[in-house]
Amino acid sequence: MSSAALTIDQDVWQPKYNPWLIAVVVALAAFMEVLDTSIANVALPYMAGNLGASNDQSTWVLTSYLVSNAIILPISGWLAGALGRKRFFMACLSIFTVSSLLCGIAPSLGFLLLFRVLQGVGGGGLQPMAQAILADTFPPQQRGLAFALYGITAIMAPTIGPTLGGWITFNYSWRWIFFINLPVGVITWFLVRRFVEDPPYLSRLKAAGVKLDYIGIALLALGVGALQVLLDKGQEDDWFGSRFITTLVVVSAVCLVSLVIWEWYQKAPIIDVRMFKSFNFAFSSLMMFTLGILLFSSLVLMPQFLQTLVGYTSQLAGLALSAGGLVLLIEMPIMGQLTTKIQARYLIAFGWLALSIAMFYSTKRIDLQISFSAATWLRITQVIGLGFLFVPITLVAYIGIAPEKNNAVAGIVNFMRNMGSRVWANTRRRWSLTRGFTSRCKRKQQVWHISTRLWFFA
Repeated sequence: MSSAALTIDQDVWQPKYNPWLIAVVVALAAFMEVLDTSIANVALPYMAGNLGASNDQSTWVLTSYLVSNAIILPISGWLAGALGRKRFFMACLSIFTVSSLLCGIAPSLGFLLLFRVLQGVGGGGLQPMAQAILADTFPPQQRGLAFALYGITAIMAPTIGPTLGGWITFNYSWRWIFFINLPVGVITWFLVRRFVEDPPYLSRLKAAGVKLDYIGIALLALGVGALQVLLDKGQEDDWFGSRFITTLVVVSAVCLVSLVIWEWYQKAPIIDVRMFKSFNFAFSSLMMFTLGILLFSSLVLMPQFLQTLVGYTSQLAGLALSAGGLVLLIEMPIMGQLTTKIQARYLIAFGWLALSIAMFYSTKRIDLQISFSAATWLRITQVIGLGFLFVPITLVAYIGIAPEKNNAVAGIVNFMRNMGSRVWANTRRRWSLTRGFTSRCKRKQQVWHISTRLWFFA
């Protein structure tokens, strides 16, 4: 089947049901998964105490999920082509929901880690497939609005996660942060089964058969798995002072470089690295990586600052961020409309400019005497630029890429954003440990003030 024929099929194909109904269904699945990446953070001490583990051991609850999640993300496009996107999406929902139940009833840390690995496998396909379904369900001129809905889930869920997780853990039990996925997962599964369908080109690709690339899968699993572990554990083990971390660096570098070379010459690669020859796709991936760093840095640093030094509760800190969420809810649909009238490059340029000004403004406003209203307005200024970046960057990634590669585009773009957040999370841990030492000095306020300014300015 030629690319031209596939493109024609894509142009004339329309889903049987209202595209916005489909959009809400798949966005609900993506929201559930993104929420789960941040909701467990505040519950780690409670998990450690309840399961008889140390605080250091409990951090593997996060690492185990992120490793399996990161391995599935970039190959989700290949898996969708091999299994059928709807079938793969429903399988991911099933695995995620069942493993959430198992996490909630885990009797020991070992079982919890095993179930978190399974949960990461299921969650790895939800974000990219939701985005790919939106790309195929809506015509190109309406994708901006669809991606705006997806952007709301991707940005709002991490905002809500820590506050919701803290409230559930404090009032009920840490096990309920997993149990809340059950009704959402079951309802979404039935809605996907009823309303979502695969476009004709995916059925033809599946019928043509997919060759299993064992070497590519092995290189990906070793490379990405080692990279995730070294990013998460490097600071604790003193980086290159640890033979374990040094070994992970070597394994990750060798496997990932070998993966790129191997996949470049494969006729049916699990990761189509040749897409990076497209300037739009390559630059969008780089910008999404950077956006992942900035999104999570501003998202996590502010509530941590308010709770740790200003004395806010998790609910009050979350309330200070909620105004920014309301701004995004209003801004995202507007951005979807603007993408149909203004070129994406102008919107992206304005977004980076607005975000830079907001971060510089943050360096002048944040200190230990900050008021609730000042913290609220600070967050509002930070999120304005985010809305101008997420939707246009996602749209640009699809320009010049054949429709049959929509699944692969979504997988790699989401992988890059998640890796950006992981790189920042590791750097934040290193900064937090440094702050923990300097906070014992008499000049704690000045040290925090300077450190925070440097962080926002970066």
